[in-house]
Amino acid sequence: MNDDDMNDELEEFDEDGFDGALLEEELRRAAAILDPVPAELSRIAVDAYVLHDLDARIAELTFDSVVDAIPVRGATDVPRMLTFRAGEVTVDVEVTGQGLMGQVLPPQPARIEVLSGPQSAAPLTADAMGRFTTDAPPTGPFALRLRTGGEVVVTEWLRA
Repeated sequence: MNDDDMNDELEEFDEDGFDGALLEEELRRAAAILDPVPAELSRIAVDAYVLHDLDARIAELTFDSVVDAIPVRGATDVPRMLTFRAGEVTVDVEVTGQGLMGQVLPPQPARIEVLSGPQSAAPLTADAMGRFTTDAPPTGPFALRLRTGGEVVVTEWLRA
């Protein structure tokens, strides 16, 4: 082994010659084998997480271009326009094959999760004007969970 190979190998370790990421992975594997989480405890944890936003307000679908818009003859690959409302909060969303973009009204910063199946996509952040976008189009049934200040709003579930 030459000096360059040795230096490359040492860069993986911190100042004390300690690889924290490797140790963490080894400890996770050992814990999974020696002390696995009981299935009942996992189920209880999932059930508890489901209730974490039980007090969320449900945003009602007030407009869906698939149902409410007049079709345009010859138009193909038209984006789907959706409007959800929960009290004073309105969410306008455009769904295309290239992704999703929308706006929270009245304009305000928000954290948005696109829920679809067992895993949700990475959270989105709406800017001060309430605008958000993602390059990952939803697949299958999806809903949006918005956190605006201390309030949680969840949209109805729809098929993409």
